[in-house]
Amino acid sequence: MLDVLRGNRHEPMAFVSSVLAASFSVMPIAFFRSVAAILIGLQSVAQHAPTIVIDPGHPSEVSSGATIQNGTSEVHVAWTVAQRLATLLRAHGYRVVMTKPAERTSVTNVERARIGNTAGAALVVRLHCDASKDSGYAVYHPDRQGTAQGRTGPGAEVMRTSAAAAESIHVSMAQLLAGKLKDGGVRGDSRTAVGEQQGALTGSIFSEVPVVLIEMVTLSNAHDAAFIESAAGQSLMAQAIARGVARYVPASNSPKVR
Repeated sequence: MLDVLRGNRHEPMAFVSSVLAASFSVMPIAFFRSVAAILIGLQSVAQHAPTIVIDPGHPSEVSSGATIQNGTSEVHVAWTVAQRLATLLRAHGYRVVMTKPAERTSVTNVERARIGNTAGAALVVRLHCDASKDSGYAVYHPDRQGTAQGRTGPGAEVMRTSAAAAESIHVSMAQLLAGKLKDGGVRGDSRTAVGEQQGALTGSIFSEVPVVLIEMVTLSNAHDAAFIESAAGQSLMAQAIARGVARYVPASNSPKVR
């Protein structure tokens, strides 16, 4: 090995090649087998990582979400929290797919659902903010079939798994957001304005995978708006949702939840 280094010290490329060749000649085969096993293991983990689709609400065919309420907008809040959530989930070992590449990119609700379907998502998490005389957060899931644009859905299995996901996420949100925001509980799509008309939200009707919609705050409420405008509030919201995802479908590095 030393002879190789001495003989090539003035020729950089030859030096590198010689070092590599010498290394291969002296390193035990067990070392390379160990490296190969590690690489195969990492590839296996990546292939089996649960896929979470994050759907930051708006703009869509329904609304731009850009109306300013108490100094911010739904489209901005949803996008900002989505970025934090994506970072957490990736660190926890999930594969993350976003339904849009930028805050103001317009995507229809049908296309958002199709992105989740194509990704084979373990869960689609739709992020929104409410506007009403009330306050706080709520987690929605399809509780009955609806019909939109000639399609009736979702199926029974999607409704069952979506309900389970909504319950899991709500438990974690209730734990981390206690004393910060009013807890609106778990609700069916049929309790929304659109759900009352067509049976379920359009994104749920076209979904073939579990889907939940989280109204993170009531943006028309000054207290809620101040909470979600702050970096601390956004971070806590993302953590709460991430823990709920881990409760429903754990990944390789997701936090232990109780």
